[in-house]
Amino acid sequence: MRTKHTFRLPPKLAGQLAEYAIRKRVSQALVVETALASFLSPDSAERLEAALSRRLDRLSRQADRLEHHVEISNEALALFVRFWLTSTPPLPDSALTAAQAKGRERYAGFVEALGRRMAKGASLARELAEDVPGRPDQEGAAGPDHVPQEG
Repeated sequence: MRTKHTFRLPPKLAGQLAEYAIRKRVSQALVVETALASFLSPDSAERLEAALSRRLDRLSRQADRLEHHVEISNEALALFVRFWLTSTPPLPDSALTAAQAKGRERYAGFVEALGRRMAKGASLARELAEDVPGRPDQEGAAGPDHVPQEG
């Protein structure tokens, strides 16, 4: 047996209730009943805590991946700068203007290529994960003689 209750909702909340019920294809009474049951159940705090815990775990994993990608980017940049500094001799003053013009042209090409690569969704971190042999998550994917393909 069901007991009838009458209560008033603010217009905004009533609209949200109606939209949710339509979206889920259920009655508004069922939505209210389910929400009240969830709110009043003794384990609702544990469910909320578990949901928050899952969300925090997911955010933590995302932050870890982000940190890993930043480390890869920093190392790649540091290796490039070290290589460039040790292999590029200083230019004489007579060639400096031409070299700066060529540098601007090459930089524009680099930015264009980077834009194309990012539009494709290519990622150095993903390539490294695929190319590095002996990684636990890539067991058997790339042996010691694996040579990355240009693409």
